[in-house]
Amino acid sequence: MVDNPLQRLDALELVKMGKSTITLGGLGAAIVIVAAAMLAARLAAAGLRRLRARAVDNASSLYVVEKLATYGLVAIGLLAALSTMGIDLTSLAVFAGALGVGVGLGLQGVIKDFASGISLVFERLVAVGDFVELSNGARGVVHEIGPRATRIRTNDSTDIIVPNSVLVNDQVINWTLHHSNRRIRVPFVTAFGADKEAVRAAVLKAAHSVPFTSPDDAVRKTQVWLVGYGDSALKFELVVWPTIDSVRRPAAIFAAYTWAIDDALRAAGIEIPYPQRDLRLRGVLGEEGDDARAALRLEPRASRRARAKAAAPASSNDAAEDLTREDPEEPPQPIQGPPKPER
Repeated sequence: MVDNPLQRLDALELVKMGKSTITLGGLGAAIVIVAAAMLAARLAAAGLRRLRARAVDNASSLYVVEKLATYGLVAIGLLAALSTMGIDLTSLAVFAGALGVGVGLGLQGVIKDFASGISLVFERLVAVGDFVELSNGARGVVHEIGPRATRIRTNDSTDIIVPNSVLVNDQVINWTLHHSNRRIRVPFVTAFGADKEAVRAAVLKAAHSVPFTSPDDAVRKTQVWLVGYGDSALKFELVVWPTIDSVRRPAAIFAAYTWAIDDALRAAGIEIPYPQRDLRLRGVLGEEGDDARAALRLEPRASRRARAKAAAPASSNDAAEDLTREDPEEPPQPIQGPPKPER
């Protein structure tokens, strides 16, 4: 009987490692298995990614499943390929241990980032879709947690690549953890002698007129605090609870509230101080106050304010409009439930 040349080629020995022999056929089968495992991992990741894009409540959980499925299929494919080639995995234990020590010493940073990425995926203290602030002041939405680094997209549509170990070891502020509202404080000042009740009423009205301010309830209320005295001003803070969606754009929030506060103070005739020197005219030709200004043909302050208020054009708050801008790459926002009372 004539031997099949293909069978002889399939049984061709390439490498002999102790009791294990790697043949050409085993190597080819191993390559096919690894390729199939990588293809299956890619298809599974693509399917779960599409499912995660449509999901809202369980998007972070599906991201964990996506990563586990991807890494698991690749690992299973590699083990199956080694077994198909006829390699006894137990015989490689000592060699793998020595190789692992060498690789660990040479790639400490990479291994540290990989382990940190696994920790991020399971702990879910920082998940895809969260708005985070790093210790260096960078802020943005987490779009991807990779094996070595995390991609964070800022509100200026720029991507920041952050090593996973930084998110695990450094202080990170997660503004949207548990998807609940956060209170912010917007500072502003008025001149000495300003009517505090008038300031409070004007600023509260301005804050509630901003569309992304959460309505007051028993737990969360918009307030105005007098927090101190400056060199030439009373220091106030607007304490407000913006909606969860607007918290993702903190710079625009502060700019929008500051704009609204300035409009409110100007409309109420409340003076906003700045470094200046006032020359008080107490007596001119035996006259004082408005009579003295009339003698000098100067317009009284009340008339100037009334004319300026009547001529003031409508204000356009660009920062408030920016909060309605949508990022096409931003993941869908979670549906916010009713607020839970604090204990």
